[in-house]
Amino acid sequence: MIHTGFSVTTGELPGGGRPSEDRIVQPPGAVIVLDGVSTVSDDEPRGAWYAQLLGDGLASLLAADPEADLRHVLEQAIAAIVREHGLVAGSSPAATVSIVRQRGETIDALVLADSPVIARTIGGKVDPVRDDRLARLVSVRPEYLEYQAWLRAGRGFEAPEHRALLQKLRAHQIRHLNNGVPGGYWVAEAVPEAARHAVVRSWPTADIADILVMTDGASCGVEEYGLYPTWDDLAHACLQDGPDEILRAIQEAEAKDPGGQRWPRYKLSDDKAIALLRFTPMIRRAA
Repeated sequence: MIHTGFSVTTGELPGGGRPSEDRIVQPPGAVIVLDGVSTVSDDEPRGAWYAQLLGDGLASLLAADPEADLRHVLEQAIAAIVREHGLVAGSSPAATVSIVRQRGETIDALVLADSPVIARTIGGKVDPVRDDRLARLVSVRPEYLEYQAWLRAGRGFEAPEHRALLQKLRAHQIRHLNNGVPGGYWVAEAVPEAARHAVVRSWPTADIADILVMTDGASCGVEEYGLYPTWDDLAHACLQDGPDEILRAIQEAEAKDPGGQRWPRYKLSDDKAIALLRFTPMIRRAA
């Protein structure tokens, strides 16, 4: 049995009144999913601009060299944006990056920050590729625990103090961003070296049935909300109902928790994007 390639079904849903800052880019033989990250102060340019620019740069580089090391490709793409636009580390928009690429009999994945890749094998095994360094950083911080308690007390996202609390959390994160400090994390921003710290994985193409690539606005349906108890449950629902329906279900659940009391988070509803890759086996016939 050989694999002839893969089909892609995608879903995207903005979280609020603005256009989505998530991006899905599909160069030949690959899928790139990015989650644009803007500053809390709403400075321009925004995360959507950066995510689109980075996605386009990655697509161009992958098309030019389909066998290139994914970390090297990402480093090149970040460096090109920094040179062209004079971005400054710590005050630039940013993006999480996930890439899945098929190159013949091998499938490669790269994850930088919290946009996971979930592979399912033909034998039924689920193999998540995750970068949880940011989650580990904030989960034990007094500022984050204070923020959770504040939401659970019913203060809500619209309270005047909400932005100040987010800025306090952001200031702590910036001190641990892209500089190699213990317990820190890496994201695509204005430091090309961040690409070297991405999580990577490869599988034999013949082993893989399907792969989900998503931003954290979709992965929260498993990791934070438990709407889908396991990654396998999410994958089954995505195959049965389609990515758009999954995203709508998550957003409807968030709407029923309008103040973040049940599920403390940074906003009512985040942007959501998900790509489902289904690999197509073909029986090799005898000559």
